[in-house]
Amino acid sequence: MTLALRFAVRSDVGLLREGNEDSAYAGPRLLAVADGMGGHAAGEVASAVAISALADLDGDLPASELVDALAGAVARANRILHDMVAADPSIGGMGTTLTAMLWSGSRVALCHIGDSRAYVLSRSELRQITHDHTLVQSLVDDGRISPGEAATHPQRSLLLRALDGTSDAEPDLSLREARIGDRYLLCSDGLSGVVSEETLHRTLATIAEPDDAVLQLVELAIKGGGPDNITCIVADVVDSTTALRPPTGVSVIAGAASNGSTPPQLRTNSPAARAHVLTQTAPQPAIAVAHDDQSPVDGETGLDEEMRPRRRWPIVTSLLALLLIVIAAGGYSGWRYTQDQYYVGTSDGKVAIFRGVNQTVAGISLSHVFQQTKIPLSAVPTTDLQSIRGTIPATSLAHAQRIVGNIRSDYQNCLSAYAKLAAYKKAKAKYQSELSAYRKKYGTIRPKRVNGRTVRPPAPPAGTQPTVPADCPGPAATGTGGSP
Repeated sequence: MTLALRFAVRSDVGLLREGNEDSAYAGPRLLAVADGMGGHAAGEVASAVAISALADLDGDLPASELVDALAGAVARANRILHDMVAADPSIGGMGTTLTAMLWSGSRVALCHIGDSRAYVLSRSELRQITHDHTLVQSLVDDGRISPGEAATHPQRSLLLRALDGTSDAEPDLSLREARIGDRYLLCSDGLSGVVSEETLHRTLATIAEPDDAVLQLVELAIKGGGPDNITCIVADVVDSTTALRPPTGVSVIAGAASNGSTPPQLRTNSPAARAHVLTQTAPQPAIAVAHDDQSPVDGETGLDEEMRPRRRWPIVTSLLALLLIVIAAGGYSGWRYTQDQYYVGTSDGKVAIFRGVNQTVAGISLSHVFQQTKIPLSAVPTTDLQSIRGTIPATSLAHAQRIVGNIRSDYQNCLSAYAKLAAYKKAKAKYQSELSAYRKKYGTIRPKRVNGRTVRPPAPPAGTQPTVPADCPGPAATGTGGSP
């Protein structure tokens, strides 16, 4: 028995986006979907870089090397993005999600970062096999909101992890076993964020051909409003020697990564798409206004001298108005620039994310607290403390939240270390007390036979005394903070 893939891929710009920032690759041994972000073509670049870095893996690899091969390709893509931003700061803030599967026989390695998804339909059951790296998913994991609330949360697209070249790539990596008859779906959130899991399940379970399935899935996303780019791969695991239809032998690149090497994917010619087209207003031609009135001085030379200066006033007024417009536009552009900037600092003695720039003009602050955390500055490890006090710039809100996530992790490590130390000391004090009582009662700290049975002294606490990282503040400082 030889396992192989029969697959189809499709990428659509959707109904509201101007361009396609998604990229995808589907080959005999590699499936990958990347959802770029950043705008101004940077999102397209990021997703294409990710797909390009993985494409060389679509060949024969031992199962033992699959996970390392994916990890290496992701790290390589992240380095390329880092070098690109260093060379051209104007594309800073770009990034991409990535969900990829690499096959060797019945073994398949899964790599995931961001909120693109992978599902498997196996034995009539559909399961999501990736875990979203988003703010709302972390809130669901913590029990602070329900999955239903997450679907409509205003920050549901806010990523906590992505490939952006500004930090180390931290993809989820795992190795799975594939079975004949399994069907896999890889997709960007332009599909999973619009079409319910129940509908995905029904579509994948009832449409036999991968080509027909991807067309139907894109159509469903468009019927749902098509607010984002839509990219999906459907792949069936088949036995290449007995399958009624042969496995797919040609690799396909779709979306931004195709870079014109394949025919563009046209939006589905569906009622939903045609209805959207009908709602769009085409640019209207300019209307020429006829001025039939003769000029009061047309053909005359005897113009009143007193009227000449007065005719300059409309010109002066227009110039002043234009100047005010330019000043206002410049001010607005400057204000908009500050609203696209974020940094991490401190507010009311706690770590906070600020929106704007850490500057003051004419006594007016150009930033404000955007998100307040419950992490007390007094409890932050000393390695983070100085940076926070000096403020830590971020390239985006998601970047700022990752910085806070790292600070929170360091803070919680200190809390955990002190909690373990306190628990150990409490157990040791209890042991000393019980040992003292045993000695007082039996005159020894060794086991003793009493009334035909053996009485043993209390056992000391297990393990050695926990250590606290050197950069953690004192226990009194960490004890003043609430839950972060």
